Amino acid sequence: MKKFMTIWAGELISNIGSGMTAFALLVYVYQLTGSVTWVSIVTLLAYLPTILLNPIGGILADRFDRRFMMICGDLLSALGLLYILISIQTGHIGIVPIVIGVTINSVFVSMLDPSYRATVTDLLTEEEYAKASGLVQMACNAKYLISPAIAGVILGFSDIRVILIIDISTFFVTVFAVASVRRNIQKVKPRQGKFNFFKEFKEGMQYIVKDKGVTDLVILMAFMCFFIGCVQTLMIPMVLPIGSVKTVGFVESISAIGMVIGSVVISINGIKKQYSKILVVGLIVCGCFMALIGTSTNMSFIVITCILFFTSLPFVNTCADVLVRVSIPNEVQGRVWGLISLLTQIGCVIAYATCGIFADNVFEPMMQGKGVLADSIGKVIGTGEGRGIGLMLIIAGVLMVVVALVLGNKKSIREIEVINCEHEYKNVKE
Repeated sequence: MKKFMTIWAGELISNIGSGMTAFALLVYVYQLTGSVTWVSIVTLLAYLPTILLNPIGGILADRFDRRFMMICGDLLSALGLLYILISIQTGHIGIVPIVIGVTINSVFVSMLDPSYRATVTDLLTEEEYAKASGLVQMACNAKYLISPAIAGVILGFSDIRVILIIDISTFFVTVFAVASVRRNIQKVKPRQGKFNFFKEFKEGMQYIVKDKGVTDLVILMAFMCFFIGCVQTLMIPMVLPIGSVKTVGFVESISAIGMVIGSVVISINGIKKQYSKILVVGLIVCGCFMALIGTSTNMSFIVITCILFFTSLPFVNTCADVLVRVSIPNEVQGRVWGLISLLTQIGCVIAYATCGIFADNVFEPMMQGKGVLADSIGKVIGTGEGRGIGLMLIIAGVLMVVVALVLGNKKSIREIEVINCEHEYKNVKE
């Protein structure tokens, strides 16, 4: 557990830096262009290369030293941020350097994530999976809890260059933490023989397809990623018209307290059974509060509903993580996690690619003073800038509840727990 905690601490610091950059870049792009569409495009480019290349990163994680893969991913991903920093410093202010730099960063992050996920299985026992998942989510959530507030304060007296320098520095902290774990992270013996990407890609896919429960779970999580992608893309453009950059940063940070609450509860107590039921309930709660976020322009109400929304996310993620992890052999988990990341985050890609377009061209115009819905829905949730986005979040929240009830209750997902989780739990007790 000590070795895992060392790596976890490094990732925590790195995630804080990455979250600061993500917040600063989205604010910078929105202020530069005034377009939700460009915010969506930059968000899409920040994730799409990682999503598409995750299967390759997963295959490499099963063949090579996972510690080495994590170090390479961290160092090389910093090149994209360095390019943005140099471009701004030399006066090349515009959207193009950001697009290029974000894409470079995302390409090399794909080497990191599958190795990091597979490391949980390498270093920990089965009874520690749920707690470790809570810790991993806590580190990931730091970018939402701490980073926006810090970035908002820094942007109040400086500019994005300071944030980029801080983020680049955090990568070296992570590299040192991973390198300090002397033992080769990968317990399983690296695969020998000629490297055949398509063969190993197919093998990884077979482990997903042959288990109906895992297949249905991946589909369910793809829908969840779509709805989460809507929130990620639309929150800043919705809140920025009613608050300053500093205010928006603090709102995002305070709202993310919910993720820390959920992650801390899980990391302390763990979840030992009823994963499928908790998964469905968590998704329903997420959907309800997502819809409520879009109903008001009152900052306090937005913060409260966001906190409650984010509190339920760690329970959803942990249950899905455990249900998949107990179904897949360790020796193929690298490529399987890479493929699962690709398949589930297709939902995010669709959200990033479409939310901005629909917001700018459909929903926002309908909710302006003389818009089509101004005299109907507008009387309930208000009109003006950001209210079309609010309506989008309401619709997304309702759809999330429907998806949870329809897909989450499928027998195949419940059987994963009966066949695998209860069996593992009995083994631990014995």
